[in-house]
Amino acid sequence: MTLLLLLGGFVLLVGGGEALVRGAASLGRTVGLSSLIIGLTVVSSATSAPELAVSTGAALSGSPGLALGNVVGSNIVNILFVLGLTAIFGALVVKVQLIKIDIPIMIGFSVIALLMALDGNISTLEGSILIGLLVVYLAVTVVLARRQTVREREASSPEETFDVDRAVGGGSVKLTKGLRTTKARSIILDLVLLAGGIALLVVGAQMLVSAATSIALSLGVSDLIIGLTIVAIGTSLPELATSVIAALRGERDMAVGNLVGSNIFNIGAVLGLTAIISPLGVEVASAAVNFDLPVMIATAMVLLPLAFTSQAIGRLEGLVLVGLYSAYVVYLVLYAAGHAALQPFSSAMLWFVLPITGLWITALVGYEVGVMRTRRAARAEQPADSADPGTSQLGTTGPGHSDPGGSKTGRTGAP
Repeated sequence: MTLLLLLGGFVLLVGGGEALVRGAASLGRTVGLSSLIIGLTVVSSATSAPELAVSTGAALSGSPGLALGNVVGSNIVNILFVLGLTAIFGALVVKVQLIKIDIPIMIGFSVIALLMALDGNISTLEGSILIGLLVVYLAVTVVLARRQTVREREASSPEETFDVDRAVGGGSVKLTKGLRTTKARSIILDLVLLAGGIALLVVGAQMLVSAATSIALSLGVSDLIIGLTIVAIGTSLPELATSVIAALRGERDMAVGNLVGSNIFNIGAVLGLTAIISPLGVEVASAAVNFDLPVMIATAMVLLPLAFTSQAIGRLEGLVLVGLYSAYVVYLVLYAAGHAALQPFSSAMLWFVLPITGLWITALVGYEVGVMRTRRAARAEQPADSADPGTSQLGTTGPGHSDPGGSKTGRTGAP
């Protein structure tokens, strides 16, 4: 029965992620929002349902301190493990909006959470502030996206018409094309897919966590290790299923937007609502202030330079992220167990692995900055070169463009 529960959980996760991605992608096309915006708003809030359920349940049961660990752990898992594993399936496209706006906002929310936790408690007032900041962020994101869509639509066509083929294209459900005869029917169908996908994701995650916990206990694994691994990853399974399926379906910007938006939603809504529900706020342990919250901030900051390079997160970068998460879990297990290997492992991470990773990221950013400067110089020289018939070919030879001999200059960026 446990194995059947495990298998059923995986099936529901895949089915729920499929329905959620298809419905969200079609809804975005129908209402005129990009996959990125849908991922940052609708999909991210939906996939954070398990975290919200766990945190509010902990607050109502008199254990609000669990909420902070749930949020911090899930945010670390989302960036290091889920994003890394998704990138291994294929390079993820990172839109400029994410680099300039959304990832810095995610870092800002993480820093605010740490500042609020410095006194050992996140009060009801601070929880209200977090929810207020989230509402402002969502409202501004949707309004700016709608304005951009209207400008693009006015520039291309003066009339707005509902195109069934456009609504059901890409990652949507072609079998339901006959039901999408009007815009209203298409939106209703997409909302049904979203609701069904959310329900399947939540139930599937619960089944999978329950089965994995039973298997771990039967093998003699401690509750601590179960909490550090199975439960932490289990509440992030909806994000994992949705992001991987979105990447496989070609909605690569939705995959990244889902994880960034989910981290913002976890801090703003999950932690904020838990602080409001709990009469005494959310208790914060000193270990969380000294270690886990700074790790969450560092994880969020690492994503920015990785996303900046070529505006994509490739397979190698995904492997590095998964490796860092594995090292993080190993450290927590060794620390909790008081194992003798903790000291050499910590020294190796502190003086070897982390510095090399930092140098690698710095080299990537430096290379990208050099490529950008070369492109600017090429664009600046283009009018003068094109004016000279003898050098007109240089005007089209830049990063990502082939010269007459078939060679390429610079590093090709993502679309």
